[in-house]
Amino acid sequence: MTLKISLDPDAGTAPYEQLRTQISELARSGELPVGHRLPTVRGFAEELGLAANTVAKAYRALEADGVIETRGRNGTFIAAAGDAADRKAAAAAREYAELAVRLGLSRARAASLVEDAVRVAYEG
Repeated sequence: MTLKISLDPDAGTAPYEQLRTQISELARSGELPVGHRLPTVRGFAEELGLAANTVAKAYRALEADGVIETRGRNGTFIAAAGDAADRKAAAAAREYAELAVRLGLSRARAASLVEDAVRVAYEG
């Protein structure tokens, strides 16, 4: 399976973050199934035209997020997915974040609106 990753050099987002986001979305959607082996850092960097450190940084962030797991010399794999509720909540959060960006909200304002909505939902 070939990863469908497209990086935009003109985007305001760093290449490692674009890579991290896309792999995370592919894993959460199930397009990259649990146990799928990812390319090596060097091989992937060469394929994408990036520095190895850029891919390594994305992999470290993905591992910290629990999206991937490194099994030593055996390689790097998509980790076991969270439950359905987590996937649905993550999808809703992504949709909200994309909407907030389209509306021109600052990151702080978008987060503040989420905090208010969560507080109301839990407190009734």
